[in-house]
Amino acid sequence: MQPTERLILFTRYPEAGVTKTRLIPALGPVGAADLQRRMTAHVLTRAEALARSRAVAIEVRFEGGNEDRMRAWLGGGHRYRRQGGGDIGERMRLALTDAFNEGIERAVLIGSDIPGITTDLMANAFDRMAKDDIVLGPAVDGGYYLIGLGRPAWDRGGENLLRDIPWGGEKVLAATRAKIGALGFNVFLLDTLADIDRPEDLALWGPS
Repeated sequence: MQPTERLILFTRYPEAGVTKTRLIPALGPVGAADLQRRMTAHVLTRAEALARSRAVAIEVRFEGGNEDRMRAWLGGGHRYRRQGGGDIGERMRLALTDAFNEGIERAVLIGSDIPGITTDLMANAFDRMAKDDIVLGPAVDGGYYLIGLGRPAWDRGGENLLRDIPWGGEKVLAATRAKIGALGFNVFLLDTLADIDRPEDLALWGPS
């Protein structure tokens, strides 16, 4: 039986000079790419632990590199797809559209630069969809690191949550919550976590 839940990980192939560019002043091009490599592995390890405890399919949506390089880096046990064009909202919308068109009933999309993410948090995101239309993982910077929803919410206009949002700013979460309310959805908020985008965030990175 095919899994009806999908965890979608957004990441970038760790190529020096084009990966985590805002961290290059602190880490250098190679150091920033290496951190991207380690953070993605950190999140994927926790996702793989989740997949061992429940029937969740893992899909890696990537930028940079190619599928062969991604498989050589992260292993061959997952599906790999390019994120596609457009802004981050359009790329997330595409990933979720594909999931629901392919028979998935509950989908969770996460970023790759969240040191505090845990397997239990991911499991909670899926579990909450039995009661709540939308699940969000708020980020300290005003964005979010996780969004989850089921097919019923998607069919009722869930893709509109990803349109006309001021991506990259501190109002992403607030704008998304406003849309959730306007569409008549309810939302469950997970723990607020920090992502690693700027040199001042580096102190939050614990794993070696």
